[in-house]
Amino acid sequence: MPYIVQGEPSSWTDNDFGRVDHKYEYPYDLDLKPDSDFHIKIRSKIWERARAARNEISKRFDSWNEIDRTLTTYIPLKDREKQLKGKDTTKPVSIVFPYSYSNLEALLTYLALAFFQDPVFQYEGVEDSDTIGAMLMELVIRLHCIKTKVPLSIHTILRDNLSYGVGIGLPEWVTRWGKRPVKATISTLSELGRSTDNYVEFVDDMIFEGNALSSVDPYMWLPDPSVSSANVQDGEFFGWLDRDNYMNLLNEEAQRDSGLFNVRYLKSVQNKRSSLSQDQSERQTRYGGSTELHRSMSGTVHPVDVIRLYVNLIPSEWGLSESDEPEKWFFALASDDVVIACERADHSHGMYPAAVASSEFDGYSITPIGRMEVLYGLQGVLDFLFNSHVTNVRKAINDMLVVDPYLVNIKDLEDPEPGKLIRLRRPAWGRGVDKVVQQLQVHDITQANIADSTYITQWMDRISGADQSMQGALRQGGPERLTGTEFRGTRGSAISRLQRVAMILGMQFMQDIGEMFAAHTQQYMSRETYVRIIGRYQEQLKKMFGKGRAKVTPYDLAINYDLIVRDGSIPGGNFSEAWIQLWQIIATTPELQQEFDTFRIFTYIASQLGAKNIEDFKRNAERIETKTIPDEEALREAEKGNIVPIGA
Repeated sequence: MPYIVQGEPSSWTDNDFGRVDHKYEYPYDLDLKPDSDFHIKIRSKIWERARAARNEISKRFDSWNEIDRTLTTYIPLKDREKQLKGKDTTKPVSIVFPYSYSNLEALLTYLALAFFQDPVFQYEGVEDSDTIGAMLMELVIRLHCIKTKVPLSIHTILRDNLSYGVGIGLPEWVTRWGKRPVKATISTLSELGRSTDNYVEFVDDMIFEGNALSSVDPYMWLPDPSVSSANVQDGEFFGWLDRDNYMNLLNEEAQRDSGLFNVRYLKSVQNKRSSLSQDQSERQTRYGGSTELHRSMSGTVHPVDVIRLYVNLIPSEWGLSESDEPEKWFFALASDDVVIACERADHSHGMYPAAVASSEFDGYSITPIGRMEVLYGLQGVLDFLFNSHVTNVRKAINDMLVVDPYLVNIKDLEDPEPGKLIRLRRPAWGRGVDKVVQQLQVHDITQANIADSTYITQWMDRISGADQSMQGALRQGGPERLTGTEFRGTRGSAISRLQRVAMILGMQFMQDIGEMFAAHTQQYMSRETYVRIIGRYQEQLKKMFGKGRAKVTPYDLAINYDLIVRDGSIPGGNFSEAWIQLWQIIATTPELQQEFDTFRIFTYIASQLGAKNIEDFKRNAERIETKTIPDEEALREAEKGNIVPIGA
């Protein structure tokens, strides 16, 4: 794709905001009215950085669109194929053979199993006084992940990483307001006495606060091109192009502490799209969607493109304050023309609230190649083998006839329906029909294509790391049947390759997200919450709280913590039957019982075999009844073997 240099947006000269004043109060006493000189200065600085990022990222759009075509298994039909489908919709035409999609599904399945374990993020205290707080932190963030469906966003980000080479996630703290039911009582005193009525009243209140995760379309990403995808925190800025609408922005502006302003000025802007959104994904060309919405429905709805940008800057140079120390600030530029957000980024973790998953990174590129892009060449060969065979078969099954038009009625011969009657012309009467029409001999030169495609798919399996066992299929060929040892060895090798990918993603992406979630919880949590005591700390917390739920306050979470990064393995991925044999040996050998905890080993084996609720089967010591009997009776029962001394 050629390097595209974009000038200033035309909307900068088309809009006149001086005719109206919406009386906004701007943050930090800054003059951010859209027609002010300071607003124009800030707008230009935001646009320059966004344009530089877009020029760099757009170089990858052609390749990404080819990957989209492959994964949507869609090829635009040629004119000849359109005519063929118009005559008979059942006839096959060119397709994308969906083998890359199959590889993608297998890889995503492994990564989902590796990261969607409960809880998604694990924490432990640094000092002894932090132990309980870290346990509660883990349960609170577990609740947030369930409430805001964090695994769904992680799945999208992992898919983008495999498809495009980068997956971008934005951790944020969300607050949801609504109506909460409150029990109320009315007491009435009359001559008949006092009466009490119970009822439910709905009051405006905060119904949820917690961590959430959103994904960014790689086509809309605006990174600092001077750093690699694994070091975005070292960049001078980090941004993205957000698709929103006018009414949603108005509602957000009206909410408390939203930080938005100037939204009402957008009403007079005719074209609320950003000029940076012209070159974008074609994944929705066939079925429509937000891309089509911006193309053809701008008169029906009011879409707004918003450039959201975090910048590491010196405030005095931008005129934001008198500080000469570098600070991170957040800006939002709507429709390329109106600044609707300008605030100091006050996150306690001091990072850009963003993380990038890039398992194929080389340490230098901002947009490394994706795993599906590695397979694209082989996918093209596979499509050619399959489609050329289908084309040849379609030609072969159609009658290719050599006919003497002087002897046969051509109209009868062109009738495609079965059971047709072909009439000879008068000169052929009484001469027989064997010399009238002759079938042209057709040879299928592509009959080996399907067999050849098997070799292509095998190479795609080897390159992607998603072999047939990972896709739920077993080896079919070979001189001998598939043995258990061969299956475990092959699957183990494939799992080891994918475990490396998961380990990289854990350090690159999940570690940053987990740390930001914890920092956001400590900084922004404003009220107590209740969590269910479950998981690896269940026994310790139940002893402390004495029940199945615990109340957590912001004070409880003021701790030092460490995030435990998962090793990329999946439950049962590295399990061996030898563990069961070892456990049997330990359980029957007194010397080994003194050195090893048989219960913990059994719990590990059960978890590797897929048991998620092993704690539910533990015996409740509080329910064990004790009974005291006389010494004489105890001796008699001991002689019978019914009871044994403690420790025997």
